[in-house]
Amino acid sequence: MAGQAQYEELARQLSAVGAVKRDMGRILPPDCPAGAAGVLGLLGQRGDMRMGGLAELLSVDMSVISRHVAHLAAHGWIERLPDPADKRSRILRLTPAGTLLLDELYRRTTRLLAERLSDWSDDEIGQLVRLLKRLSADFGECRSAPDRHLAPLGPGA
Repeated sequence: MAGQAQYEELARQLSAVGAVKRDMGRILPPDCPAGAAGVLGLLGQRGDMRMGGLAELLSVDMSVISRHVAHLAAHGWIERLPDPADKRSRILRLTPAGTLLLDELYRRTTRLLAERLSDWSDDEIGQLVRLLKRLSADFGECRSAPDRHLAPLGPGA
């Protein structure tokens, strides 16, 4: 098992990932914020979904998903269809315009990553992908586990 110093360094490096995400966010079109792009990406990967499924996958509140969905629908990038299994619910689907936008977002992202990682070997990129998938999966398991939150820090903690 890794030691305290390794976990502390990992925490610092994960904080630095925020800068990478912000840099990647700069390539998004002005009318497509990062959260909305994330919703488009999930619909592109997983197909039609309910809002609750998106909220769970993105680990956000339904109100956040509702705002992103309203924004995407207003731009014509997704459509909200009646759910045949539950008339109160809606199924979200990419429109052809949404698919075109998502394709453009993938092109931009791929270009940026290729530029920034041009001196990385294929093996290094593959290793990073494998480790990030593993990290994501391990944290995803925590999301669905019953209250595994840490106790709040207090005096002398």
